[in-house]
Amino acid sequence: MDKKLVVMALMLGLSGCASQPQVVEREVGQFDLKLGTAPTRSMAQGLVNPIAASTFRGGLDLTHAGGMYVGQWAPSMGILENSPLELNTYMGYAQQHIDDTPGFELGVIRYSFPELENSDRHQYYAGINLAGSRLGGALSSAPGRTDSTLLLELGSVQPLNVAVRLKYASHSMDSPMYHIGGSVRVFNDWSLNLSRPLLGMHMDLSYTDSNLSGPQCGVYSGQNAHCEGFFMFKAQRSLF
Repeated sequence: MDKKLVVMALMLGLSGCASQPQVVEREVGQFDLKLGTAPTRSMAQGLVNPIAASTFRGGLDLTHAGGMYVGQWAPSMGILENSPLELNTYMGYAQQHIDDTPGFELGVIRYSFPELENSDRHQYYAGINLAGSRLGGALSSAPGRTDSTLLLELGSVQPLNVAVRLKYASHSMDSPMYHIGGSVRVFNDWSLNLSRPLLGMHMDLSYTDSNLSGPQCGVYSGQNAHCEGFFMFKAQRSLF
């Protein structure tokens, strides 16, 4: 039987076990096995984070006590209309931060779309953390484009007790993207996020921007929701 069919059957069974996302964890010798209908891992200090995009989804994650891990996640089982089958297969190595020794991680993830031609892509990632600060990087190779991203997270910066998060990305196209008045082949974008607790609430201020403007924004396809400079402020408070 096709291995992909076996994985699909397992994941479909998991997704049908409960209406809410669940994760089942078991120890198998020196391995930690997780099966679930919700992503069980984020990679490169959160820079690469599988998403749950469909009603029918599932995955497995196998981690060795020494730090090696492998897994597969299906954010879409391809059952619903306009929702093709997607399989994300990954492997990597992670070392936890202990005392003054920095923690680090590196690995690769393959995004496969068995029902679509020329849609598969790879993403390589690495991250390091020390004393509450995190630095991560990812390089994604997809048909027609290459995307590289750097992420820097600083712990609580004194004396204002503000957490700082910076992200910078560069996007390169194999062929120019045309807009009124010209074309774009390479562009960059970035974001800055400041957050802190205040009076029982979590305050969050962010700014995003790119080096594109005007008609160029018609071909923008970066990490931000908006092409040009955009501020957003949020205040959240837990009721329970």
